[in-house]
Amino acid sequence: MGTGRRQALVASVRALVSAALLVAGYFLLPLDSAFTATTVVGLVGGIAVVALFLAWQIRQITRSPFPGLRAIEALAVTVPLVVLMFATAYCLMDNSAPDNFSEGLSRTDGMYFSMTVFSTVGFGDITARSQPARLLATVQMTVNLLLIGVAARLMVQAVQETRHKRDRTAAEGDGSAVPGAP
Repeated sequence: MGTGRRQALVASVRALVSAALLVAGYFLLPLDSAFTATTVVGLVGGIAVVALFLAWQIRQITRSPFPGLRAIEALAVTVPLVVLMFATAYCLMDNSAPDNFSEGLSRTDGMYFSMTVFSTVGFGDITARSQPARLLATVQMTVNLLLIGVAARLMVQAVQETRHKRDRTAAEGDGSAVPGAP
């Protein structure tokens, strides 16, 4: 098995294990408390941690010999993390007041609703009814747009720049580079 294939396999396994651990943690966490100011602080803190994690991942992408794989790994952890953070908040909000949503939310329902908001599918079977629930869904939509638009763009740019530098270095190393070329 070649180095590239081995790295792809390792990256895939790491991404799957990370996502599985996040989902397992979501289902194992005690979510029987109410949605409070502490929940909001935790969610804001979680979003800040995700932003820091993405900044660190982008730096790691620029140092990786396989930047594309590193970017896929980063997204494979970041997307479930964001979806599950909001799913947790939705479940806690439902615990506080069952009329926040069109139906009671189990953990699966919370994850499902969060994923439909993330993917912008919005089937309409579960809807945010209260102003706080709609506000939380709006916050998730904003975070999703930033994650998809800004973070994905920065990752793609980091991958492209890293590959470009690697190709330039390889070309200079074999003597085929044209002096003064960009």
